[in-house]
Order: sequence, then C-alpha cells, then structure tokens
Amino acid sequence: MCGITGWVDWDRDLAREGAVLAAMTDTLALRGPDDCGLYTSRHAAFGHRRLSVVDPAGGRQPMLRRRGGQEYAITYNGELYNTPELRWDLMARGHAFTTTSDTEVLLKAYIEWGPACVERLNGIFAFGIWDSACQRLFLARDRLGVKPLFYARLEGGLLFGSELKALLAHPAIVPEIDAEGLGEIFMLGPARTPGHGVFRGIAEIEPGCAAVFDRKGLALSRYWSLASQPHEQDFPATVAMVGDIFRDAVKRQLVSDVPLCTLLSGGLDSSAITAVAAGAYRAEGRTLDTFSVEYIDNDKFFAAHAFQPNRDAPWVQRVADHFATRHHEILLDTPELAGVLRQAARARDLPGMADIDTSLYLFSREVKKGATVGLSGECADEVFGGYPWFYRPEMIAAAAFPWSPQPEQRLNWLAADLKNNAVIRDYPRRRYREALAAVPPLAGETGEAARMREIFHLSLFRWMPTLLDRKDRMSMAFGLELRVPFCDHRLVEYVWNIPWEMKNYQNREKGLLRHALAGALPEDVLWRRKSPYPKTHNPSFHAAVQSELLAILADSSSPLLPLVDAAWLRAFAASDAARSPYPWFGQLMGGPQLMAYLIQVDAWLRENKIRIML
Repeated sequence: MCGITGWVDWDRDLAREGAVLAAMTDTLALRGPDDCGLYTSRHAAFGHRRLSVVDPAGGRQPMLRRRGGQEYAITYNGELYNTPELRWDLMARGHAFTTTSDTEVLLKAYIEWGPACVERLNGIFAFGIWDSACQRLFLARDRLGVKPLFYARLEGGLLFGSELKALLAHPAIVPEIDAEGLGEIFMLGPARTPGHGVFRGIAEIEPGCAAVFDRKGLALSRYWSLASQPHEQDFPATVAMVGDIFRDAVKRQLVSDVPLCTLLSGGLDSSAITAVAAGAYRAEGRTLDTFSVEYIDNDKFFAAHAFQPNRDAPWVQRVADHFATRHHEILLDTPELAGVLRQAARARDLPGMADIDTSLYLFSREVKKGATVGLSGECADEVFGGYPWFYRPEMIAAAAFPWSPQPEQRLNWLAADLKNNAVIRDYPRRRYREALAAVPPLAGETGEAARMREIFHLSLFRWMPTLLDRKDRMSMAFGLELRVPFCDHRLVEYVWNIPWEMKNYQNREKGLLRHALAGALPEDVLWRRKSPYPKTHNPSFHAAVQSELLAILADSSSPLLPLVDAAWLRAFAASDAARSPYPWFGQLMGGPQLMAYLIQVDAWLRENKIRIML
C-alpha cells in the first residue's frame, strides 16, 4: 500500500510548486516508507509514498506512460487481485508491459477504457490519473472503500490525498469545523458520514465512486452499488457458492513479494482466512505466519457479558496448532493503550475508537517487525450478520443507527450552545433518515425481511467504514498493509440478496457462513460464539483515562472546554457509569472509552489548531 496526493490547478504553474507538493507528500511518509516520488507539470502535480509489495524494482510512482503521443500519469494506493486477467486482456489489445506491477496494469487499463476501467477492477484502490490529452484528472475509489481518498476544491483547482493531513499541509486549507463537523464528532463519532471530511471544505470520494475534474468543474459519479433482487438458489447451492467465492477471494489476496501473514483471533472469520491461507502455503511447501494480540493480566480481569462472551487466547492457540502455523502472540500492556491515544488520533486525523484503535496501532507496530502484508477478518459480520444489532430486538427496532441507538444521550456531554444548536441536536436523526433512503428495496418485501435488509445496508455503508478507517490508518501508520477478503465485492454482491433466514440459518449468527466453512475448521471453532476484537479488561485503563480527562477539564487552555459540559463530565468520571463496559457506541466502547474518546478530541483540536465556526 501507499500514500497518494495531488493538485490540479488551472491558474497556477504547478511546475513551480514543488515545495508545497513535497510538504503534502511528506505527511504520508509512514504509509510509504520505501520510496518517494513526485511528478509536476504545468497544471497537474502528483506525490507518492511507496510501500513496496509487488515488483519492488519496477513499480515506482508516480508512473508515466505514453500512447499516441499523449502522456498519462498515475499515483495509486492499493492492490488489484485480478491483475493477471487484466494484463492478458490488455496484451491482446496491443499493450506491452515493462514491469510486473499492478500499477502499470491499472494505468494501461485507463488508457484503453478510460473512466470505465474501474468496472473491471477487483481489488482495493484509490488513485488519481492525469490525462494530458484531455487535460483531465480522474479519481476513483474501490467499491467498499477499503482505501481512503479525500479531496478539497480550491479557486481554479482541486487537491486530493489518502489522508486528511495531506490536504491540511496545503497553505490554502484552513483547519475549521462548523456545526456539521461538530455533529460528526459529537453526535456520530467515531463513525463518520460517507463523503464527509469533517473539516470545512474537505470531502471524500465515497466508496464505489469516481470523479472527473477538468476546466468544466468537478463531476462525481457512482460506478457501483448493490441491487436488490430475488435470490433463486436453494440452501445447499448457496452454501457452495459462498464457500467458492470466499476461498477464491483469500487465494487472490495471497499475492505478495514481501512477507505475508494472517491476523488470528481464534474467531470464525480470521480462522477461516487462516485455514485457506495455511492450506495454500502448505501446498507450496511453506509455513504461514499468524499473529494474535493479548493483554497482560487479561486473564485476571476478564468478565463475560452479552457483548463479549469469552476470551480469545485459548482459541487462538487451538487454531494455530490445528493448521501448524508459525504463530506469534503479541502481548500489550494497559498503560501503553492509554499512552498512545494521541498518536492514534494523529494517525486517523480524527478522534477514533479509543483503545480499540490504540490496540491495533500497537499490534500493527509489532506485526510489521515480521511481515509487511496481513490478511484480517474485518467485514464478515457486516456481510453475514454477526453483530448484536442483527439479533437484539431493541437494537433492531431503534429509530437510529443501531450501534448508537440513543443519540440524544450524547447531548448530556455538550455545552449549552452546542446542545441547543438545531443542526447538532438533530444531526444523527437526519443522517439516519438519509441512510435509510439509500437502501435499495426489494419489490414485495415487507416486515422483518425488509427491516433486516435495512440493517444490513446500514452496517455495510455506515458502520463498516468506521472499521475500515481504523484498519487502514492504524496499520499504515507503520507501513503494514492489511487486506480484507470478506470485502471482496463479488462476495458482498452475492450475499446481499440471500434471505435473512438463510444467513441466520439455525438461528445462529453467521449461520450460513458457518455451514459454508464446514470441514474447513475444527467443529468447536466453527460453532464458537462470536466475540469482538479483543480488548483490555484491566481496570488500570479506566484509572488512566479518568485521571487524564479530569486534568483536561481542569486546564483552562483546553480547546475541549468550550464545547462540553465540564460539570456533567466530572460527575460522570466519578460515577459507576464511567466503569461500565456496556457500550454507548458499537460493542466495545463503554464508560472508559467515552473518557478516552474525549481525550482524543482534545488532542485533535490542539494539534490541528482547529477553529470552531458556528
């Protein structure tokens, strides 16, 4: 993976703006520690930071190619999993290749098919292509939004980048947030509305979308979305199809010229990926490396509850032994989790999922010492229905995003002028209504089936981006590329129209997926109850974030103070609610995580010197 940025401007000679381009590119150095490249022309300038994964010698970027006397330039972040098929197709159409990199294949796909090339891609990607013949910038992002891509309009120009920090490095971009931005942070956060850049004037290319910027202006378009239609296959045929697509997705994502591993939690999803990957490696006479995360003294403090029924550690070893992987357990200590909250917010450019972010941040740091590419099990719960809000009646019936079913409670945290601001107060309900309106209905579908279709769509397009943002930013902060086979768009498209009673076969979460994996996993692993990403249960985390939040509230210079009800937060920090594991967001963000989230908000406001515009 890599970091990309660029600038197109009709009023400036960008060949003279190398210093600004270099500054934007340098912000992405952690994403691409292996190489740096710049391209400038009169009206277009691209920057690239490279993490070498395939064809280290031949894949340097920005990459330039010529055809018919015209020059094309690309800056690209991602991996194409159907590179061989695309290369053969393009060779049959007269194209020759000088590298084995997917970058060259992608650029020549654009040269051959123009913007329609994205419809042929299977992979995770965000890229910009400068078409000198048309004087046109083309931007595109993968179907599920695994790879990030932000942009900002300028007078006579446009900026883009993998992360917000690349845009903020441009002198024309002022870090400001208005009522909508505050609504994102306080009423939806750490979720984020697709397309919303939080900072005023910054937006995001949405998943499955592309953009053309030329002298006529900016034109956004959607090239992919889910279509609702009847599912015609019976259960055995459906099980077989799911298994076939999943296995193919994993095998395609094993291509790498650098060390590769899987992240193993001992749960269904990561164990399934490990099973396929270990089998493929074994057939080649190789041993797969697996990595897991655990926390010092977690065995002493863990207490099962409805949202986290059991510990992962014993199951991790069960799976690693069964598939004879070379396993590495990474032990994290609780003080570290609290100690890097600010670094994790800096990596995300926004307040995030507190210790759920910092654990992956520290885990990625350690995994990177042994591998550059990892496969992880994110997104299976969104695709197959694994979260509590697919099963708990009160969450299904909530007239709000089910992972944050009572957004009005968040108003308690806020200062009076924010609490009384109509945009902020009504923000989550408005965004929820917009999300429901985007669900493609199936003709004749009503009742529970129609509601479950809504829950799946909300999960895929409003919840999953939060986890994909987390995965990308925390791993790329250490130059670790994480791939997500369950985000293969072919699998998502197929499973989308499978009826709920099949997905929930035998009234088990992800029942369909379990049957599709029968024989591939040990029976006890196959039928293990879902447990979310492992977290610390050590009470010292609560103590650390409580102390830090109270110090922030006592600091008259804190930029958080004008935005929150300090008296309410002090009382909360001293209450039993601040110790509760029961979540206000998702499955894992309880009382300690609320305090940690506000610590991240404070750090984000300070470090970016953000202006509040109400």
